[in-house]
Amino acid sequence: MAKMNMAIRGIDADFGPYQADTFFNDLHPTLKADFIMANPPFNLSNWGGDKLKDDVRWKFGTPPAGNANYAWIQHMIHHLAPNGKIGLVLANGALSSQSSGEGEIRKKIIQADLVEGIVALPTQLFYSVTIPVTIWFITKNKKQKGKTLFIDARKMGHMVDRKHRDFTDENIQKLADTFAQFQDGTLEEVKGFCAIANLQEIEKQDFILTPGRYVGIEEQEDDGEPFEAKMTRLTKELSEMFVKSHELEDEIRKKLGAIGYEI
Repeated sequence: MAKMNMAIRGIDADFGPYQADTFFNDLHPTLKADFIMANPPFNLSNWGGDKLKDDVRWKFGTPPAGNANYAWIQHMIHHLAPNGKIGLVLANGALSSQSSGEGEIRKKIIQADLVEGIVALPTQLFYSVTIPVTIWFITKNKKQKGKTLFIDARKMGHMVDRKHRDFTDENIQKLADTFAQFQDGTLEEVKGFCAIANLQEIEKQDFILTPGRYVGIEEQEDDGEPFEAKMTRLTKELSEMFVKSHELEDEIRKKLGAIGYEI
């Protein structure tokens, strides 16, 4: 499937002489890549982790046998060149999971200053799954040492049909520009969209990488209506709703009583 994927895009790729297994039969054990892009299976269980407890790739901790998320991450980091970059898509659970040592592995990866950026994506971007996912950017020798960019892009994109969402070129460019400005040190944080956190701030969040914890809630535009006037109007509307609710309750009681049921 990987060969087919490359072929239809006109990319020449060396996958080795035969089909291999990422974890048990790595055909490129000495490879150090400048760029790695991956969309590994989400939350893969029964991947054989119990047979690889002392593997050299598990620098930050042995991944649990019941979930391969942090096996994929560490496999990629192991194959990363000294100035290499990783872009990978993972299920949101990997951002905050504390089970079976995953939280400790994530903590050590963060403390090694490898996580350059986290982008939370909206639902329905994939044809195979509808859950929201996250893009991780893992980089060795980051430009912004000790800092991580968090982007909440869950409101971006548009529905192309009832089941599928897509990003416009403008959406993609906005994300790319945000990341480039962060790397250049010129990014201005935007409430509800992007924020920069240092290692100490991430530690205060128990090394959880969910972007919403860092970007906050976007500021709402002032509609110009004075607070007292707004409260008076809303209180009046609520009172009218209560009256209507009681009227409906009485009507329901009458209907039930007419057929022999009393409340």
